[in-house]
Amino acid sequence: MADFDVSKARSHFPALDSGFIFADNAGGSQAAKEVVDRISDYLLNTNVQLGADYSFSVQSTTRVLSDGPIEGAKIFNAQHPDEVVFGSSSTLNLENLSRGLEMGIQPGDEFIVTGEHEANVGPWKKLAARRGAIVKLWKATPTNPENPYSVKLKLEELIPLITKDTRIVAFTACSNILGSIVPVKEVVKAIRAAAKAKGAQKVEISVDCVAYAPHRRMDVQDWDVDFCVFSFYKVYGPHISGMYVRAAALKQSVSSIVHHFLKVDNVAYKLQPGGPGYEIVYGSTGVNQYLLSLTPKNDLQATFDAIAVHEQALLKPLISFLIDPVQRERGVRIVGEETINLERVPTVSFVVVGQKPLDSRFIVDVFDKKGGIGIRYGHFYAYTLVDELSPKIDTEAGVVRISLVHYNTVEEVNRIIAVLKEILA
Repeated sequence: MADFDVSKARSHFPALDSGFIFADNAGGSQAAKEVVDRISDYLLNTNVQLGADYSFSVQSTTRVLSDGPIEGAKIFNAQHPDEVVFGSSSTLNLENLSRGLEMGIQPGDEFIVTGEHEANVGPWKKLAARRGAIVKLWKATPTNPENPYSVKLKLEELIPLITKDTRIVAFTACSNILGSIVPVKEVVKAIRAAAKAKGAQKVEISVDCVAYAPHRRMDVQDWDVDFCVFSFYKVYGPHISGMYVRAAALKQSVSSIVHHFLKVDNVAYKLQPGGPGYEIVYGSTGVNQYLLSLTPKNDLQATFDAIAVHEQALLKPLISFLIDPVQRERGVRIVGEETINLERVPTVSFVVVGQKPLDSRFIVDVFDKKGGIGIRYGHFYAYTLVDELSPKIDTEAGVVRISLVHYNTVEEVNRIIAVLKEILA
């Protein structure tokens, strides 16, 4: 594989020319020029209402209701564009999905969720409360006895939670705190086998790919999932979310939540009450154009393979610094696995505990006052995960998170490390 050309990637993001180091990418990436150009083009040239027969409306309708879902289906590797729906956020998409599933949920049904980002947790908890279902928690547990914060989701701790009453399993493909990748295909296969063995009649699986999609290729068909969601604004696009809903679920599980007179029984549009910004949907079609430009093969899998290799080069110096014996003695503990491999993305969280603890807010404040680097502290909406860490930390201060993507450079990582050395001295 040819070396990843980070300079070429960076040329698509004018904000990077400022020299500022964007290291809060798990909260939102920069938007590629291809995306911004399409938003501008739509507003300047085709900004009319959809569904009319005059030429400009026909063009606008094609861009929003055809091009948008087609490109979205490519990112998900969905079987058909009708399985793709847009919403202002992943939280809203999943809330709409839970409303659409409501009539099929019975008292005593069991939902299995994680402590990860509330987007793929909260809607299921609220649905359970409305319908008398039971919520079970698949907890992340430590992987290194020397670091109680080295937690991850383990398949062997999920399977015992499955019973004949299991109805929904909702988990993340990648943690926005821990940075660890969950082997979705393996987990789904195990869930379905265990559910069948226990006599569960109907189990549907919802996967949160918000922290996964910037770093790895999604493949909903190969994974055999029913629902999947991600945020374009964390994958170099505009502030909008895409959600995949399997065709069979659309027909058999999901009730429409849109106007009663719309004939949308078999398409994901039945979960899209009110249209998202038309220009934003069209802008999202620029994401694939950008991603495909990054490698000569013009193939999304090749692009994400190259991204993964480059991101390991970013991960290595940062993890190596944080787990160095000097830092460990100082009280630095990575929250998540302390590994450098392809099962981890360069989203790195840590705390400073021990004899001379440092509040996460203080560490980020030093970066802010120095200027030139953007990182963040907090629970990042994975409230339950952070709140249940043991020994207990301040949930609101949470962790320090440094989240990198493929347009970051090793030189930028070294500048971040230089500031950390000053703080930890």
